[in-house]
Amino acid sequence: MRQCDLLGVNRSSYYYEAARESPYNEHLMRQLDEQYTQTPFYGVLRMTQFLRNQGEDVNPKRVRRLLRKMGLAAIYPKPKFSPSSDNSRRYSYLLRGKAIERPHQVWSTDITYIRLEKGFIYLVAVIDWYSRYVLSWEVSNTLDVHFCLEALETALSQGTPEIFNTDQGSQFTSMAFTDRLLEGGIEISQDGRGRALDNIFVERLWRSLKYEEVYLKCYGSVAEAIQGIGDYFAFYNNERLHQSLNYETPATVHNRGCTSL
Repeated sequence: MRQCDLLGVNRSSYYYEAARESPYNEHLMRQLDEQYTQTPFYGVLRMTQFLRNQGEDVNPKRVRRLLRKMGLAAIYPKPKFSPSSDNSRRYSYLLRGKAIERPHQVWSTDITYIRLEKGFIYLVAVIDWYSRYVLSWEVSNTLDVHFCLEALETALSQGTPEIFNTDQGSQFTSMAFTDRLLEGGIEISQDGRGRALDNIFVERLWRSLKYEEVYLKCYGSVAEAIQGIGDYFAFYNNERLHQSLNYETPATVHNRGCTSL
């Protein structure tokens, strides 16, 4: 479809059915999503108490399952890394104190939960750290690695980063994902477990997207969500002025930096 091409999203994504939970669980998930956006350091017990304060009769077991379903984990340093499985790899964080001076020096990616009127989807995006420019994005109704690989391939069609930073989610530690980066001669950097500030620019992107678009809308279908997210990212890249970019747009900074390379 021409619409998918214009929005920069894979055509197969347009035909996804929303992932579903029971109506009550989806009601809880909407509240958890908004609270997590405000307080990402809340763990299961605090989130459980938050919901109880809203009058919800929930226990930690339900809250833990829903947070995992949403791909959300509290942000705080963990004392140990979980052991790597045979089909995953762990890498060190390479960006602490590093000066970011040009486009395509560092890219990063992450996944977030997007609520719909009935059901939900997951969104992945790839962002350039220097310019905050959103290079690509995809949606899915599952948390498998395939839609992350599709977003990666779209981004790589626009350039090659020196370093690619991710969290330690199973999608990004998988051999399928890391092998694709290594094949391109790209250094891999991964956040410390539970340290979202290591990937701060993507976290800020999610906050902007949700407060300026998702929470103001009530997407009735996956197609509506794709249209709304695509429109927002076009605005974000080309019109939204960023204080951290001296009130220029990501596209202006990105294109100027690429021209000077």
